[in-house]
Amino acid sequence: MRKLLFVYLILIAVFVVYVYQYQTRDVSSNQWSENQLKGSMDETYVMVTFLSGIDYWKRPLKGFEDAAEALNVSVEYRGATQYDVNEEIMVLEQVIAQKPAGIAISAMDPEALNPAINKAVKQGIPIVTFDADAPKSQAYAFLGTNNLYAGEKAAHHMAELIGEKGKVGIVTHPNQLNHQERTRGFQTTISTHYPEMEIVSVKDGRGDQMISKEVTEDMIATYPNIDGIFATEANGGVGVGQAIKEVGKTETTEIISFDTDKGTLDLVEEGVISATLAQGTWEMGYWSLQFLFHLQHGLAAKEKDVQLPRYMDTGIHVVTKDDVSDYYPRD
Repeated sequence: MRKLLFVYLILIAVFVVYVYQYQTRDVSSNQWSENQLKGSMDETYVMVTFLSGIDYWKRPLKGFEDAAEALNVSVEYRGATQYDVNEEIMVLEQVIAQKPAGIAISAMDPEALNPAINKAVKQGIPIVTFDADAPKSQAYAFLGTNNLYAGEKAAHHMAELIGEKGKVGIVTHPNQLNHQERTRGFQTTISTHYPEMEIVSVKDGRGDQMISKEVTEDMIATYPNIDGIFATEANGGVGVGQAIKEVGKTETTEIISFDTDKGTLDLVEEGVISATLAQGTWEMGYWSLQFLFHLQHGLAAKEKDVQLPRYMDTGIHVVTKDDVSDYYPRD
């Protein structure tokens, strides 16, 4: 009996020592990880956009800033003031000349920014795209919405709203890749699944409320009985809503918009816009900086075993009057 008790005591002692060593190793490992994931305040990462003053960029920038706080680094926000690809190229070139620790850029054109992006990469500046991609560039990754899927989701919801039959239109950005994909997803879904629905008009709203309002007025003049309009971005959605409201067709024309800026949310709450698609914009900014930090610190690279994904889907959700209050910013 004593021998058996002695054996039990030995086993318990060995187990206690094992647990102690395991916990010590785990704590040590965590300390190493925390130390690795801390930068310095003189390490600056830059976010570059276009139409830099619009509300849409506030959430990605907040995510970018939150990641900077967690990583103990600095960030700057730069952008083209207009919807002008040449201005965005100029801003990007200026940022590259500052030799930042990394750049996250939303590419308003899928091709035109490639030379500047590739120049940054060649100079050893990590760069990722977010929200709008430049897929043929040498940017390490794209973080944003699965825009084809978003277009499909909008089409299915539009079909539900108008009873799977009728005429619909689209207000979009024909030269920007993310809007091309949303439009294509919408068009393909309608033609494949809803034979009694017809897309009668596709207009360029250029990301501007007034232009979107004007092209919607033209659309209504040509198709006065149009049943629904899909706007692939927020300013377009607000412009479409204003046009529909002015001609008194809010009861007969369904609108699906994009994003959750205050103007869009107010029109959803009012019942002018039937639904809007909320993107994971905070996630775009937060994970863009995390990716850049890992690249800058050699924690991931294309030639290493530890690689970051080329594409990260930041999610989509259909917002209606039922849950619109959840999307207003909270103090």
